[in-house]
Amino acid sequence: MADSSKDLQLRELKDMINDLKKMIKTLQATVDAANKREEALTQERDNLKEEVDLLRKKLFGSSSEKRSMDVPGQLNLFNEAELEQNPTIAEPEALESLLPEKETKKRKSRATNAERFKGIPVVKKYLDLPDAEKVCPVCNAPLVKIGEEFVRRELSFVPAKLKVIEIYSLNYICPECNNDDVTVIKKGKDGHAHMLHGMAAADTIAWVMYQKFCNSLPYTRQEKDWEQYGVAITRATMANWVIRNTLDYFTPMYDYFHRQLLKREFAMADETPLQVLHESGRRAQTKSYMWLFRSGEDGGFPIILYKYSETRAGNNAVEFLEGFKGYLMCDGYSGYNKVPDAKRTACWAHIRRYLTDAIPKGKQLDYTQPSVQGMMYINQLFHLEDVIKAKYSSFDAIKKARLEKEKPIVEGFLSWLDKQNPVRGSRMDKAVTYIQNRRSYLMTYLEDGHCSFSNNLSENAIRPFTVGRKNWLFCDTPNGAQASAIVYTMVELAKANGVNVYHYLTYLLEKLPNDRMSDEELDRLAPWNEEVKAEIERRANDSNQ
Repeated sequence: MADSSKDLQLRELKDMINDLKKMIKTLQATVDAANKREEALTQERDNLKEEVDLLRKKLFGSSSEKRSMDVPGQLNLFNEAELEQNPTIAEPEALESLLPEKETKKRKSRATNAERFKGIPVVKKYLDLPDAEKVCPVCNAPLVKIGEEFVRRELSFVPAKLKVIEIYSLNYICPECNNDDVTVIKKGKDGHAHMLHGMAAADTIAWVMYQKFCNSLPYTRQEKDWEQYGVAITRATMANWVIRNTLDYFTPMYDYFHRQLLKREFAMADETPLQVLHESGRRAQTKSYMWLFRSGEDGGFPIILYKYSETRAGNNAVEFLEGFKGYLMCDGYSGYNKVPDAKRTACWAHIRRYLTDAIPKGKQLDYTQPSVQGMMYINQLFHLEDVIKAKYSSFDAIKKARLEKEKPIVEGFLSWLDKQNPVRGSRMDKAVTYIQNRRSYLMTYLEDGHCSFSNNLSENAIRPFTVGRKNWLFCDTPNGAQASAIVYTMVELAKANGVNVYHYLTYLLEKLPNDRMSDEELDRLAPWNEEVKAEIERRANDSNQ
């Protein structure tokens, strides 16, 4: 029997309901997908806004990463969090015992003229009356000198002068022996031949080096400077002077410094990009690297070494530090993990930098921001480092104070870190990831009082190279890059050991170190040698006369 019209109508309504349900599910899925896309796009927009704010801050804002530990009228979040975790941690009484009486840092007093012009010769110039005025305007009697009065002090600059030194030998003959059988002739000698490459004297080559590697003045600008002195010296000639003399006479000193660094138990490292135009098999735009290795804060004389390499591969650090056994302070680059006998320590300045970058714009004092909370822990650690270093000179005492005062704060910081769950892709997410990847190195510095808390010494040592790179932009050849690394080593070593850079470079070019010298002989040419320091100081004083 055929279905009635009502049954047909009911069946159609059921089908329509099923179709509507399917449509609702499809629309709901579309809405959900759209919401997810909107959420993802919103988060991407927020991340990009963070990046823009960060770039603006780096371009126009303050470069300091430090933040005030306490905000007037506001509770200290750090102390609150620590006290809740463990009442014995970071008690005010304990911290006060480390603090000096009033202020941990005093403002540096302004230098006096006597201190600023120390070692500069003084020439007295007198303001006198014309002879016609040396009579009394009342009785016309001659005036009598009664003394002198100081009026003012001026600093006068004497420009550099060039001179050509022609060296002749005076020859002598014996008149009695001057016959066909015997002729006696003697010539004046200075004890050694001219070994430097090029006609320039040691002080001229040292000045070219000083201008480029200490004052960041490229050869193109030096070429114009020489023209003002009245002599034409091309940039190619200057580059040739520097490269050939450096590779021949500075390399033995460089190798000696390298051997001395490997004997130390505490070292630091950093690296920065460098462009070298003519490297075999590589494009001119390919990045090369300049590495910085230096001694740590172990109380010994500072050693600073630069090294050029074509790549940033960790094998470069392995090769350079072969034989080193001890603690190595460096940034987060994983290539240093390949150094076999080095125990890595983490740089807390880098950790602070990542958290600083994660602070939202205008939220620097908002304690509800996780990045600000993390900064409070690290600022407290930096503060304690300053106080401990100011109070104790013994490395054992520094270690003991660190374990007592800083270790609980580091543990509290790690506990706080484990509770963070930042939005994926945000600046805070990058900061947390960076710190977690270096978690195993964060407490290494507590093992020995000689260990550094941050890698700031390395960054300060490599900064002269990065500043110079902005001026001369690139190296032409690998030989030029290696020569630059060696000269920068001599320059920064002289600075670190407190000797005049120009006179030390001149001194080395006069002594001409070579591979036949023993380590004892090379040590007598090192900038930390007391005899070398005295000689450089004497030369500096003589040049001012």
